[in-house]
Amino acid sequence: MSILINKNTNVLVQGITGKEGSFHTLKCIEYGTNIIAGVTPFKGKTLFNESIPVYNTIEEAKKECKKIDATMVFVPAGFAASSIIEAIEAEIPLIVCITEGIPVMDMLNVKAALNCSKSIMIGPNCPGIITADECKIGIMPGFIHKKGKIGVLSRSGTLTYEAVNQITKAGFGETTCIGIGGDPIIGSSFTDFLKLFERDPETEAVVMIGEIGGTAEEEASEFIKNNMKKPVVGFIAGKTAPAGRRMGHAGAIISGGKGTAPEKLKTMETNGVYIADNPSVIAETLKKALKLH
Repeated sequence: MSILINKNTNVLVQGITGKEGSFHTLKCIEYGTNIIAGVTPFKGKTLFNESIPVYNTIEEAKKECKKIDATMVFVPAGFAASSIIEAIEAEIPLIVCITEGIPVMDMLNVKAALNCSKSIMIGPNCPGIITADECKIGIMPGFIHKKGKIGVLSRSGTLTYEAVNQITKAGFGETTCIGIGGDPIIGSSFTDFLKLFERDPETEAVVMIGEIGGTAEEEASEFIKNNMKKPVVGFIAGKTAPAGRRMGHAGAIISGGKGTAPEKLKTMETNGVYIADNPSVIAETLKKALKLH
């Protein structure tokens, strides 16, 4: 089992002919992802990689393709919001936006459109989603993932890879791994995905990697306390960050005394999350959590 994607997921790529889009589309195909079509305005009626049809719009793609389950968005930041809204209006169930630097005002419009839809969005500014050995939608290195029993959620791309590498080497493997995005406004929260992992029969535990800034981790830990039977291991990046300075991601900023690492860790621990003190002990903490829970 897995959440959101599997070997049968049909994927569209918006921005398939661009430099980043074409490179990572080929990597997804190599992993086994079923890429069925692409969309790039003014490139319609052409082929990508000699076999994948490219359309001018999603509407055109839907008329000619079999069912589209997900879209991967590699559209430049200035146009990405309109591409996401196009996918929402086309009722594509899963939208994975890799694009970084989308203006906050644009994301407010996206969020409003999402709230009135049935679509689930991952990102923006994220590595994407992968169900081990089945389907990859994004930019993560596929070779470190191995089918297993641990779900992974993260705001940090690099730390996602570190955690997955440890989990794989420890022999646990992963069900699905999701980079939720590091911007102030993202499509879906930790809690949205924790609900899915809790329902997935093959996911036995979850690793949740957060960052300074915002209150997403505290809200997630409240959900964990009240609704989850599975153990959750947590880590917060940015312990040494000074207030008011952005660290890496646009959303990783302490403001008004809120969003500090100690504040998050205290709340998470109080709510029953098993805390990894540093990134190097994530797998070790996971072992303890599975024994104690």
